[in-house]
Amino acid sequence: GGLKVDRGVMTRLADVAGAAREVEQLGYDGCWTAEISHDPFLPLTLAAEHTSTVELGTSIAVAFARNPMTVANVGWDLQEFSRGRLLLGLGTQIKPHIEKRFSMPWSQPVKRMREFVLAVQAIWDCWHNGTRLSFEGDFYTHRLMTPMFVPEPQPYGTPKILVAAVGELMTEMCGEVTDGMIAHAFTTKRYFDEVTIPALQRGLDRSGRSRGDVQMFCPVFVVTGTGEAEMAAAAAGTRKQIAFYASTPAYRKVLELHGWGELQTELHRLSLDGNWDAMADLIDDEILETFAVVAPVDELAAALTRRCDGIIDRVMVGLPAGTPEATVRALLDEVRGGA
Repeated sequence: GGLKVDRGVMTRLADVAGAAREVEQLGYDGCWTAEISHDPFLPLTLAAEHTSTVELGTSIAVAFARNPMTVANVGWDLQEFSRGRLLLGLGTQIKPHIEKRFSMPWSQPVKRMREFVLAVQAIWDCWHNGTRLSFEGDFYTHRLMTPMFVPEPQPYGTPKILVAAVGELMTEMCGEVTDGMIAHAFTTKRYFDEVTIPALQRGLDRSGRSRGDVQMFCPVFVVTGTGEAEMAAAAAGTRKQIAFYASTPAYRKVLELHGWGELQTELHRLSLDGNWDAMADLIDDEILETFAVVAPVDELAAALTRRCDGIIDRVMVGLPAGTPEATVRALLDEVRGGA
């Protein structure tokens, strides 16, 4: 039990082994890659080889750039090679990226993602339990599987599948069919309480499952340091990040819940002019503290625990570069102790 604390790693292959080893040695619970300018799965092969206990996840791999069979295959192989440590995190991306960057079809993202997850699970069921593969959906159909194409049995079970969700329908879908949900950093405790958790619960109710069946994973903006100067520098950087996300229409609902809908309009206008400094200035302390966990290093564990309490099961934190090892270890120990 207790809160798990995870860290992201860069995905350049030359850097992965050392980075993953460091994440494990520092005592983090999980190590995550993202699919931005590099493949998200290849680095996890190296991470698995150079670690033994840390959980390994993709946050996220773009589902619609692939198909359920290729994802089932790489997931199965990584699960076996890591001895059961894989967290397979999938996301939809957005329409222009799927169509114009990946040259793949986009439609009905929630239905399509639900079907994608069910298809991967059906393929694994065939491989793991010897059931006949006959998956027929609106988007994906998998009917052919002969012994030659079935991977060797492995004793670690099938990987957990997590899906990235912001909107209520995708969140409901996570509650219905996935093993976990990847929330966006641009969220608040109130949005979780009033929107995310009720939506997740509707999905759980549909499938007769309970809250413990779905891990809630969430990256969190952290503003920390050992003195006022460090805190101020961290706050300035985080204001910019929050302003960037807050200018995006996709996240307007989060702002509207707090009565800050007009802020999105204004930030979007400034973003079109590339006026990033003016944007950051609009993120006042109240907004900063609503979206970020703001606390000096020695109070950070307690602040993180308060933010995640009863909602988030695994949190990804980005501590400032150069945070001393002893500080990181103490923080992780304190969070896990539930102090």
